[in-house]
Amino acid sequence: MTDGGERIDRRTFLRCAAGALAAACAPRAHAAAAAAEGELLYNGIRLSTPWPPPLRSLPDAPVLPPYLADPPRVIPIDVGRQLFVDDFLIEENMLERTYHAATYYHGNPVLSPTTKWEKYDEYAERTHTHPNPAAMPFSDGAFYDSRDRLFKIWYMGGYGQNVCYATSHDGLVWDKPALDVVPGTNITLNVRRDSSTVWLDGFETDPAARFKLAVFDDFRMELYTSPDGIHWRRRGNSGWVLDRTTLFYNPFRAMWVFSIRDEIVEGTRMRRYWETREFGAGAEWRKREPAVWVGADARDPRRPEYNVPAQLYNLDCVGYESLLLGLFTIWRGETNIREKPNDIVAGYSRDGFHWHRPDRRPFIGVSEQVGDWNWANVQSTGGVCQIVGDRLYFYVSGRRGVPGTDLPGVCSTGLAMLRRDGFASLAEPAADARAYRVWPAAGMRSITTRPVRFSGGHLFVNADARGGEIRVEVLDEGGRVLQPFSAANCGAVRDDGTRLPVTWARGSLASVAGASVRFRFVVRGARLYAFWVSPTLDGASRGYLAAGGPGLTRPIDSAAS
Repeated sequence: MTDGGERIDRRTFLRCAAGALAAACAPRAHAAAAAAEGELLYNGIRLSTPWPPPLRSLPDAPVLPPYLADPPRVIPIDVGRQLFVDDFLIEENMLERTYHAATYYHGNPVLSPTTKWEKYDEYAERTHTHPNPAAMPFSDGAFYDSRDRLFKIWYMGGYGQNVCYATSHDGLVWDKPALDVVPGTNITLNVRRDSSTVWLDGFETDPAARFKLAVFDDFRMELYTSPDGIHWRRRGNSGWVLDRTTLFYNPFRAMWVFSIRDEIVEGTRMRRYWETREFGAGAEWRKREPAVWVGADARDPRRPEYNVPAQLYNLDCVGYESLLLGLFTIWRGETNIREKPNDIVAGYSRDGFHWHRPDRRPFIGVSEQVGDWNWANVQSTGGVCQIVGDRLYFYVSGRRGVPGTDLPGVCSTGLAMLRRDGFASLAEPAADARAYRVWPAAGMRSITTRPVRFSGGHLFVNADARGGEIRVEVLDEGGRVLQPFSAANCGAVRDDGTRLPVTWARGSLASVAGASVRFRFVVRGARLYAFWVSPTLDGASRGYLAAGGPGLTRPIDSAAS
């Protein structure tokens, strides 16, 4: 069992024990064993074979990801900002970790059903029941298009109808342009529909396929490509899926991944996993052939008024800096007097398959105030988040509900925000916290990383140190300070910023590039969110930039942004 309540299963325990024995084996045997284990990732994690792991069922209790139970001996950190969402990078921690939720924009909803087609509800009209106007992403997609310098969002326009399109210069005020697909409307695909995903593919070399679309239709995902996100060309279909299936791109392995809704036990939602290198090819699997992937578990709290086990309703993912960020829409029950109050919980993966969800509280939640735009149900959007200066923007769907019924009511789009990299922070424990160790050499609290390796020469941190300071030491693998990189020679960081340089009075960090070293971050009266070593003075992280943002011209952070 770990501090996060996750257990190490028997297989993982034996694997860790076997790792200690393997370290004593001859180098040739060790290399052969490593090759047999599978693909080596950017962060030193080696994937198992076969891949993905052939799971048959999902555990009731969370299981620690293999890369946390048995991390690489030396961790390469050349890709992306290094976030403290777990202990992957941390050898010794004398600080307290806090997880942070996103906060709603005060002007929500930012997109509401206003047009004739958005207010149309075919089922309600046919059955003479209460209509449910809709201008909301049902995953769909929200991206910043650097070519057009516009925020773009695709959404369900009309309940169960259409893929519509809107644009914005600031991400707050949205326009619904008149298009030529259905003349005079902002409809880009005129279909009856359930879930869909739209993806702006920043790595695509074919201009005609820059945008990708997968939309649910009759137990398949219909696949499309487009040069502009408006005019779509059908490219085929997937294998068998249930509704609420989605799609995302894993840039770390250059894989398209289908997040497939299914039920191992009837009535219990979970996800299956299918990856393919080419969009539109390799997606024709047999029913239930995709690997069992992830679901809710016993640590997901129950809503007391329903008191039923939680289920995983949806999972949208994106490459963010050095890890895969997942937004887990959690179903916590439903009744005939309130539409299901789903909310969103954050999760993190460093191998693209195994997930760590240390904080099970809502990252973006429903309102408990009847009449609010998001009282009934909140779900995530394809692309997950945009980087807007020092903040992350998360667009979500929200349903107002109709009190006393299980209807969704007015369905609209809202915005939640978070500090860039701000999912978790490290700071000194509160005065009344449990006993903690103190670094005796300086009388201050610190964290020390595992051995890391990098090729850059400029250290940066994301921190709020207005009330104190942060200093950094560079250590060898044995924990000895490498001169001149001591805390005494380090220029104290005393600002609040998402890209703050760390320097020493003498010496260049580039002198230890390529070596295996540790960082010790000494923190006093400050909060630390992330660190990274950049090859440039502007602090480019070489990490992945989620769904883009103003000033970000490429999907990888290779210049000041």
